[in-house]
Amino acid sequence: MSAAALGAILLPCTAFADLPAIAQRQRGEKKTFTDNEITEGFLKIAFGAEYHLAGRVDRIRKYDGPVRVFADGSRADRKTQLAKIVADIAARVQHLDIAMAGSSEDANVQVKLVRDRDLHRTIATFYGSERAREIRSSLDPQCLSGFRKNEKFEIEHSDVILTVDNGDFVFFDCAYEELLQSLGPINDTASVPWTMFNDNVSMGYFDVYDQYLLNLLYDPRIKPGMTVQEVKALLPDVLTDVRAWVRKVNNLP
Repeated sequence: MSAAALGAILLPCTAFADLPAIAQRQRGEKKTFTDNEITEGFLKIAFGAEYHLAGRVDRIRKYDGPVRVFADGSRADRKTQLAKIVADIAARVQHLDIAMAGSSEDANVQVKLVRDRDLHRTIATFYGSERAREIRSSLDPQCLSGFRKNEKFEIEHSDVILTVDNGDFVFFDCAYEELLQSLGPINDTASVPWTMFNDNVSMGYFDVYDQYLLNLLYDPRIKPGMTVQEVKALLPDVLTDVRAWVRKVNNLP
């Protein structure tokens, strides 16, 4: 980020652009969106929940402080890749303080790295056997995330489960989506074609459209517990500033 001293922030398109599957998707990526396209997508993913366990889902949910991520697993290469993903997210979301933690005690996001054959067993240890069966039948996940929030709708702790042996693209795709969802945008929607929070879309990197959504969510003016109407009143001003930031970090015209 030394370029910031010169008044510019120049970032690579992704930490993993050398992967053919990712490079191909980036070449065809849509990067220009109307205010309505961004706003509509934000309201759909920031409110609601793809799989609802408990509590209200009609309020903004987000961390209201530093986010620290710890990876638990035996694959050193996946831990290194996860750290690059976390750094990429940190560089692209202006008001989000996110970094790796040195120990699980210092983390509020716990990432469990498991083999594919152990995925459903691991889900059961987190949520119980009955709930794990419901998750498997309704979502059939390759990876999973969830969070715990307080009465103010501030996220206090997140758990992410990632498989390490389904190939690089699946790992990157899952890691970006589940880490970002663990920060608050927990809803998936098939009606927005440009977001990774769509079960029909696989990215493998932090795309421009979702950078808009996460920067809206973590703007200081968007607070935990806000309703849809409260957020709608603020979005025009917030989006103006978010557009300037996303344009800068992606070198957009």
